[in-house]
Amino acid sequence: MKVVHSSFFRALCAIIVGALLIQYREQTVTWITIAIGVLFFLSGIISIATYFSAKRNASKVGIVYDANGKQISGLVPSFPIVGIGSLILGLILALMPNTFINSLMFILSVILIMGALTQFTNLATARKMGGVGFVYWIFPSIILLVGLLAIIKPSAIASAPLFIIGWTMLIYGVVECINAFKLANNKRKWAKAEEVSSAAGTTENGSYIEEIKEEEEKKE
Repeated sequence: MKVVHSSFFRALCAIIVGALLIQYREQTVTWITIAIGVLFFLSGIISIATYFSAKRNASKVGIVYDANGKQISGLVPSFPIVGIGSLILGLILALMPNTFINSLMFILSVILIMGALTQFTNLATARKMGGVGFVYWIFPSIILLVGLLAIIKPSAIASAPLFIIGWTMLIYGVVECINAFKLANNKRKWAKAEEVSSAAGTTENGSYIEEIKEEEEKKE
């Protein structure tokens, strides 16, 4: 649940940043930049702390594979690229706001790109343990596209860049929460399948786990 809490806090920060950008997009004042910096810094600290905690717990549990060579427990969490980026960005924005006000759109675009890539990684991890519907992949793709457009072809969103990025931040926050619960749910199902499989004595060929996985995928 620590990973869920970390993702929820990161999502909350993204939603707040998005709301600030939407509400005050015409007022590129220093205090908004500082507030955004503090939120990113806190989000980065929590993400990094959660990563090391989850990594330590995974090493204690050990890594277990089924008969087909698929890892089913002891999964090491993804390296917190977004967390480190958020921490650095937060420090820069909070300590030197006036220097980066004009570059705020590009900085936020980079964060969106890193966030989308991290969501793809988390979904890939969730898929190892259960079904992941097609719709889960759509929103990270949209977030990635907006981030890339803002950097490569800013004229595509030139009419209201911060407004569009603000709404994309809001979407990222909501999707981050949904993906975190999906990942936690798939982990719980795998743990349950592993327990039942061990009790039933079918772990030799991993068939029981595969059956449960197939059933869960059909429900998606």
